[in-house]
Amino acid sequence: MTEALLELARSVGREAAMYVNRVRPKGRVDVAATKSSPTDAVTEIDRACEELIRARIKAARPDDGFVGEEGDDVIGTSGVDWVVDPIDGTVNFIYGIPMYSVSIAARQDAEVVAGYVVNIASGAEWGAVRGGGSWRYDGDDRLLLSAPSVARLSHALVATGFNYVPEIRTKQAEAVARLLPHVRDIRRIGSAALDLCALAEGQYDAYVEEGLKEWDLAAGGLIASESGLLLSGLDGEPDERLVMVAHPSIAEEYFDLVRACGF
Repeated sequence: MTEALLELARSVGREAAMYVNRVRPKGRVDVAATKSSPTDAVTEIDRACEELIRARIKAARPDDGFVGEEGDDVIGTSGVDWVVDPIDGTVNFIYGIPMYSVSIAARQDAEVVAGYVVNIASGAEWGAVRGGGSWRYDGDDRLLLSAPSVARLSHALVATGFNYVPEIRTKQAEAVARLLPHVRDIRRIGSAALDLCALAEGQYDAYVEEGLKEWDLAAGGLIASESGLLLSGLDGEPDERLVMVAHPSIAEEYFDLVRACGF
């Protein structure tokens, strides 16, 4: 069943990515609304993409639940919920920076069991099933991912992101400033789902972010964990308060550092 859920996620995700590429105008995209702050943008294409995903999943599995960024939640009766971000990295999408993605995860009895992420601009795809590993797709072939170990925390390249609420962003910037002297460098690309896939690929060594919603984390988090990375929150499971990710070789030291820096 898990493989069937993943295949549905991939089929719908690829269609959604093609739709976004087809309808995105040249230049900058108009902002339709804002959410947590005036810089936290939503576009009409975000909304239309989520509607497409909802319709395709409902047609295939009408008894499932649905949790999406742009619409109301649907409570299902099957024990399966879909957690969807139609365009993760909306600001990149607006400006034409080619780092934005469709993220689709399936939860069974509240546990994420399948995840799929596609970079809309490049077409790069990743997938994972719980207990079955994670991979990057090469056509229909699966290139299994195994996140590399890190010799020293001081050599770790760390990915992060920032909240759109100015007061929270200020606190996060101060915490990042305290973190920076202890690691190789910091990167911020603007899509949590793509950050998590890049971690699984070994393009980063660690990650920290506050304020991630479940649709930001669900698919990418499974891809990262199935590549061998450890995910943690401030005092337990990763959640909206804090998400930390690192290879087991540095995880305990890195998580302690993040807490000490005031995230």
